[in-house]
Amino acid sequence: QVQLVESGGGLVQAGGSLRLSCAASGRPINLYAMAWFRQAPGKEREFVSAISRSGGSTGYGDAVKGRFTISKDNTKNTVYLQMNSLKPEDTAVYYCAADARIFSGWVRTESEYDYWGQGTQVTVSS
Repeated sequence: QVQLVESGGGLVQAGGSLRLSCAASGRPINLYAMAWFRQAPGKEREFVSAISRSGGSTGYGDAVKGRFTISKDNTKNTVYLQMNSLKPEDTAVYYCAADARIFSGWVRTESEYDYWGQGTQVTVSS
């Protein structure tokens, strides 16, 4: 099993930046497609970004495309989400997830992911 712990959330003004980290333990992240999801009060959980096992394929939800960047460091066993040009509508709890069944590429469907972190709060003020 892999355990995931998010960090890096906080309060930031609109237009600012944050870098989220997802530290994995127990298993190496190169065995998983990794993803970020977010959920705001009253809304469904939303796909944010994903990266393949190899790191060679990445994807983004339409709402964050061009502003967020996903990356990973296999040596540190950590996945990152660099968030720039933050907007108030980015306010949510951000979750890291891992999918052991996808050998190449990635998926955006929440139910496909097997392991989840506890989440980290991101609040963007206007």
